[in-house]
Amino acid sequence: MSISNLRKPEWLKIKLNTNEQYTGLKKMMREKKLHTVCEEARCPNIHECWAVRKTATFMILGSICTRACRFCAVQTGLPSELDWEEPERVAESVEQMGLKHVVITAVARDDLKDGGAEVFAETVKAVRRKNPFCSIEVLPSDLNGEYDNLKTLMDAGPDILNHNIETVKRLSPKVRARATYERSLEFLKRAKQMNSTIPTKSSIMIGLGEIKEEIMETMDDLRANDVDIMTIGQYLQPTKRHLKVEKYWSPEEFEELKNIAMLKGFSHCEAGPLVRSSYHADEQVRATKANA
Repeated sequence: MSISNLRKPEWLKIKLNTNEQYTGLKKMMREKKLHTVCEEARCPNIHECWAVRKTATFMILGSICTRACRFCAVQTGLPSELDWEEPERVAESVEQMGLKHVVITAVARDDLKDGGAEVFAETVKAVRRKNPFCSIEVLPSDLNGEYDNLKTLMDAGPDILNHNIETVKRLSPKVRARATYERSLEFLKRAKQMNSTIPTKSSIMIGLGEIKEEIMETMDDLRANDVDIMTIGQYLQPTKRHLKVEKYWSPEEFEELKNIAMLKGFSHCEAGPLVRSSYHADEQVRATKANA
């Protein structure tokens, strides 16, 4: 069924809020020449996070991705040169916002041998120097699947390592570009082996044609590789060029999936139509620590 035949349900309607906090944060991001995945990926929660919770997910290493995944609105092309002053600007912004938890993600940089791991690590260190009481969550690509690249990032000591598997195994070749289901599982497994005290996290989108049994198999695969936290959200088609929505899962179905995930042993699962990988990430950290 094409997206034109699927009416967006009531539970996906978003309340817009462009108060002073929202406009002030947007102004600060532009002044410091920073990017956020909130804007680049057209996240449906941007108004809640920016205007109400005053949180943001910083996107480093530029705004142009070397991959062209069929679900993602981030621009694809030839990336710019590395900006080695970016880590300090991110750290200053975190300090200015008074954040207690920050999420740092990045475009995929397959043009770099280390996949951008060194800049990622420097950003973690800079944020920690200026904000010693702020917990840090990193959300990298698979860093070209290289062990040393992941070790560079893990040695920087993030509080949470988040890497999204994105979809079920059967759909992965159709949905993702260059990244593979198996490589993502290996990436998460290696991160836990490098430092078992750092919680790992992964996310999937649903509504791309998967069935419930495949979602449960993905849960089993993540748990088999010691992933602690899982998030599940509804896929929304960002433009007509991207994959179409095959199904809108109901809030009740999301609640059922959350309960299944918890029974499978995740320390925390956030599941809902508007849930994204970084949605209420600060609450996920607290819940994980409470269940430790």
